[in-house]
Amino acid sequence: MQAYDVALKLLLQGSAALTLRALTGTAVAKWLDVELPKVQNLRLDLLGETVDGGLVHVELQSSNDPAMPLRMAEYCLGVFRLFGRFPRQVVLYVGEPELRMESGLTGPGMLFQYRLIDIRALDGDRLLESEEVGDNVIAILARLRDHKEAVHRIVQRIAGLAMAERETALAQLVILAGLRHLSGTVEQERRNMPIDVDIREHEVLGPMFREERQEGRQEGRQEGELTILRRLIEKRFDGLPSWAAEKLESLSVSELEDLSVRVLDAKSVEELLR
Repeated sequence: MQAYDVALKLLLQGSAALTLRALTGTAVAKWLDVELPKVQNLRLDLLGETVDGGLVHVELQSSNDPAMPLRMAEYCLGVFRLFGRFPRQVVLYVGEPELRMESGLTGPGMLFQYRLIDIRALDGDRLLESEEVGDNVIAILARLRDHKEAVHRIVQRIAGLAMAERETALAQLVILAGLRHLSGTVEQERRNMPIDVDIREHEVLGPMFREERQEGRQEGRQEGELTILRRLIEKRFDGLPSWAAEKLESLSVSELEDLSVRVLDAKSVEELLR
């Protein structure tokens, strides 16, 4: 998912001011390139200093990670060690599956929380009205009344940009559209507009896009095996518990294939996935 992360980081650090304000409630005066100290050598997705002198940390996530609250707590403490200030934290979820992560940690005498936002909660039609092309491109991931019409409007906007901006914006749109299965729609609109850009030749995003396409082929095979195994389990055991569904998503193609053979002999879901 590196290409998605890079595309979104560039957009949020660039012209997506309306999106950023919707996420954080403020404007970022400057972005800080920070690698946190200590054992894990953590690197944040985005850390910025706001116009009022505070810190805002935005983490981008395209999958449900059950360890996200712990990661965010570690990030928070790492920033505090480095700057002596706690950041305002946001996890922006851009994945296609339903958001299932927690937004904090609780324990005896302890409460840690951060904002957890599914990008589909943002008003994509409002982002389309923004004068900033970064907001327009990010709208492809947000809540929209008509995705096809939105793609048309975004590509039209990109076509009116200067050549250098046009190349980057279109590359970012193609990459993000992949998260919503809209790459074909973007390509069709691109062919209908006076745009001649090959994303594979883009200096920053091109190499990652090619790598993402290769990973996508593997992910496509994994998704197919996962779908088949889910159906087999549901049929065999009259349902699929949520804990089991989460475990299946973490397995490799070969592990899923092995379970597809064993599912017919297993006496329970617990026995199958032990």
